[in-house]
Amino acid sequence: MLEVIQIYWAETLAVLSVVFGTVAATHAAMTKREVRSALGWVGVIILSPLVGAMIYAVAGINRIRRATLISRRALELDEIWRSLSLYAISRETVATQFGPRFGQMKLLGDKVSRHPLSSGNLIAMLTTGEETFDAMCEAIEAAQFSIILETYIFDRDVVGRRVADCLIAAHKRGVAVRVIVDAVGARYSVPSIIGYLEEGGVPVAVFNGQVIMGLRLPYANLRTHRKILVVDGETAFVGGMNIRAGFVGADSARDTHFRVTGPVVADILAVAAEDWHFETGEVLLGPEWRVRLDDALPGAGTAIRAVVSGPDTHIETNHRLLLGAFSVAERSIRIVSPYFLPDTTFIAALNTAARRGVQVDVIVPSQNNLAIVARAMMGQFDQILRDGCRVHLSSGHFDHSKLMVIDRQWCFIGSSNLDSRSLRLNFEIDLEVYDRVLAEQIEDGIDERLATAEQVTLEGLRARSLPNRMIDRLFWLGSPYL
Repeated sequence: MLEVIQIYWAETLAVLSVVFGTVAATHAAMTKREVRSALGWVGVIILSPLVGAMIYAVAGINRIRRATLISRRALELDEIWRSLSLYAISRETVATQFGPRFGQMKLLGDKVSRHPLSSGNLIAMLTTGEETFDAMCEAIEAAQFSIILETYIFDRDVVGRRVADCLIAAHKRGVAVRVIVDAVGARYSVPSIIGYLEEGGVPVAVFNGQVIMGLRLPYANLRTHRKILVVDGETAFVGGMNIRAGFVGADSARDTHFRVTGPVVADILAVAAEDWHFETGEVLLGPEWRVRLDDALPGAGTAIRAVVSGPDTHIETNHRLLLGAFSVAERSIRIVSPYFLPDTTFIAALNTAARRGVQVDVIVPSQNNLAIVARAMMGQFDQILRDGCRVHLSSGHFDHSKLMVIDRQWCFIGSSNLDSRSLRLNFEIDLEVYDRVLAEQIEDGIDERLATAEQVTLEGLRARSLPNRMIDRLFWLGSPYL
């Protein structure tokens, strides 16, 4: 057989190219939701025989099909889950407190998301790395029953070792500890924190770990970008902050994280438990994984919904919810994002809001940690500015925050960037929050950014040299996979 292949190697390659190319092109044509995306991939596959099919297998298949075993239905045997109905919020209640348009928004969230909007929650904003990691470590050190942590980047630096040491100490005193780190994010530092945790006895799962050891196809391009910490089924932390020293100190990157308690913790825990099951097969249903709502009062506190997105059954949930939010805005839409490269539908929704008289402000960092993303954003800004939206470049250190406020009362916060990767490829978790107090706090931070920001104008973009504009557009062409 080997001799035949050696003699007829050219014919063998031709046959393989036709077979794999046909399979890949057919898959792209049948599964892609946008014509341009389907045509683009078919073109790559045809114009790059065999290589194109391989590239498509790694980067083009954007949907994981996995069983949803750790869900609200699977956990209904626990009486605490049955009691969550006490915290339900009606559309009429939302409409009374926030206006009829947000009553419609609540209905949309019910249809789009698999998680309910619940009362009885409390939320606190953490605006620095020091504040965030102190709060996380304090919660871990006080844990009595269980801890689950899921993150994209977990560096083996001074901050990473501090958090890891707290997790190891909790494990040694009998707390059930589980840690999930993305395979790519785990290798931002060498050696990885994975070995450090395992040496301390902590059970660790690496999300899509075979991407490094043998290319786990066809899902090598799909990452968990979630940042979740749940302690004792009572306190949860979500937001945009990875576990690394880059968020601590005078010269640190800026980011925002949130601590929550209440019924929404049940949904956050279920998401992390489902990801743990996906990687390990273990079902976290013991008494130590119970949700504890001793201090949560039905009808009180803040209305919050967990918004879970990912290339599985939750595909584009964040995208759909945000389009609906733009349609109900009456006064203002204010967005802070480190990577702002949304698709044309997203931009059209923002432009439509601006044409209706809504003040739309988008704040991105002037100093980006990814130069190619900064250039790609610059190549797309003209599409955002044409109809009255405003774009600002915030000064100072890189701002990794993901924040959105609409009409000073509706907030969208969490791990999602506003680019194709977060809106379509990554596993993300965000919170939809109806709370004027939190909205005001976020707005104050946005005002602080705007005070020293540089506004981008169409005139300024057109004044850039032709080579610069061409480079911007070249990187913009690759924006779906940046």
